[in-house]
Amino acid sequence: MANTEKFIVLPYRKSRGNLVPGEMRQASNPISAEKIALSMSERFVGVAAYAVIVDEETGDMSSPRLLARHGEIADLNAA
Repeated sequence: MANTEKFIVLPYRKSRGNLVPGEMRQASNPISAEKIALSMSERFVGVAAYAVIVDEETGDMSSPRLLARHGEIADLNAA
């Protein structure tokens, strides 16, 4: 099983009073993820940049580590 670390940016918006994740974007490194999150922060209720472990065989993501946070975000570890 091949696991690799990937960097993602996840924007959030409000829908009927609830926080809803938008389309995830991938970044090439942690600094890029933080810059993308900052640039998106004015257009969304919240934006988070994460480092995650991805199982290359299944595509499953695990072990999210928060790199940057702007505004309201959901707790990925709560699910």
